[in-house]
Amino acid sequence: MRVLTIERVLVAGLLVVASAAWTARVGAQPSQAPDVLPALLTEVRGLRAAMEQMASAGPRIQLFTSRLQLQEARIGNMVRRLDTVRDSLDAAQKNYLRNEVQYKQIEAALADHRTSASPEAREEAKQAEFMLEEVKRSVASSKQTVDRLAAEEMQLAGEIATEQGRWTEINGRLDELEKLLSRR
Repeated sequence: MRVLTIERVLVAGLLVVASAAWTARVGAQPSQAPDVLPALLTEVRGLRAAMEQMASAGPRIQLFTSRLQLQEARIGNMVRRLDTVRDSLDAAQKNYLRNEVQYKQIEAALADHRTSASPEAREEAKQAEFMLEEVKRSVASSKQTVDRLAAEEMQLAGEIATEQGRWTEINGRLDELEKLLSRR
């Protein structure tokens, strides 16, 4: 909104200056009216072109600013999602490691019970084999979860990089418009 207000003030100022210049020329040199009129017409056309250019810059700036804000929001949401995925990945990796350790422990106990000749050891070996299958499924499941979350993390990181590139492009266009307006 400030850009529109500044534009209106500039337009009003330019019109006042143009009318004052025209009044001064007309009042000071009444005999040269035919020569002044083409020059004044050229000046008015130049002012009109400048005003049109200034007026068109305001909406473009607002559009780029809105796009920039949308990009910032997208990037913020993606970063939050990435943080969540990373937290989940960390927990899944810990769970996977716990399951692997448990699997190795049961496997070692099973090997000890198999070498024993006692009936109790054989019974414990059967239970250990059953537990080993359950833990093996848990290890496989937790490995799939880790792999899925790692892939999702990589994908989100790539998407964030793409969105940041778009943000940089929009910001560059805003900078160009700012330089263009500051020259005038």
